[in-house]
Amino acid sequence: MIVGSATSDDAGVVRLTEDIALILTTDFFTPIVDDPFDFGRIAASNSLSDVYAMGGEPLSALNIVGFPEKTLPRWVLKEILRGGQSVAAEAGIDIVGGHTLKSDEPIYGLAVTGTIHPDRVMTNGGAKPGDCLVLTKPLGSGLVTTAYKGGNDTHSSIGEAIEIMIELNRAACEAMMETGANASTDVTGFGLLGHLVNMLEASHVGAEIDMATLPLITGAADYLEAGYVCGGSMTNWKQLQENVAPDNRSEKAGILLSDAQTSGGLLIAVSEEREETLHQELAKRGVSRAATIGRITADRSPRITLNP
Repeated sequence: MIVGSATSDDAGVVRLTEDIALILTTDFFTPIVDDPFDFGRIAASNSLSDVYAMGGEPLSALNIVGFPEKTLPRWVLKEILRGGQSVAAEAGIDIVGGHTLKSDEPIYGLAVTGTIHPDRVMTNGGAKPGDCLVLTKPLGSGLVTTAYKGGNDTHSSIGEAIEIMIELNRAACEAMMETGANASTDVTGFGLLGHLVNMLEASHVGAEIDMATLPLITGAADYLEAGYVCGGSMTNWKQLQENVAPDNRSEKAGILLSDAQTSGGLLIAVSEEREETLHQELAKRGVSRAATIGRITADRSPRITLNP
């Protein structure tokens, strides 16, 4: 075993030979959008993200499905699976089987196997003081989907959020590996703050976040002001706020950082000397909304300072 659960990394990694390691991960959840095809695409992209966060290439996947066959027609299930298959095809892999069970509401995701050279595994434990923190997708999917579910998506942002969640992190992974980053993680249910804390703890470092540089989905800031916050985001903030310096521990800033993301971007720690190269590699591959959002500092407690 090269990577296990000790550092709360994105996936497990097991050495198979001197040149090949297997990346093992799984993720699944209930619908966050109405359209079953889009739900399947988002869930599949989210599941594949852990492999990309480790710097690897997906090899194959298995479907994980829960379906309420007495309350929903069979075509809904077909559309969910079709959505997942379409994203797997985009990633260049096959879904080779899976398992279905009866549930009270739909559940979908993938168990994914990927590969990587054992010497090239990217973990959340390699960040160094002075590194720049680069986020490759905008935040706010939790705020937007919560507003949408309540009929309050006044900015009509759900389409933008869906496209962001469907987007594979493959291009971001390729840019990261080409540049030579020090650490990475993907940003999902624990929000930017939760995944950053895991990185800082694994790397024994601290961080500063520049709030003004955070890329946001259209309308996300307004939905935060209006209080369209899901329960998971509130739970994240309550559990993580002690990691933020108290003199700038704004609840609104904290909740934004804790917004529970679905299929969010990669958070990459890269040396200052290679930051510009990383942005060039990202842009070359069509990752157009990446932003440097802060920097790694020496270890301290609390670990995180928020700058306006």
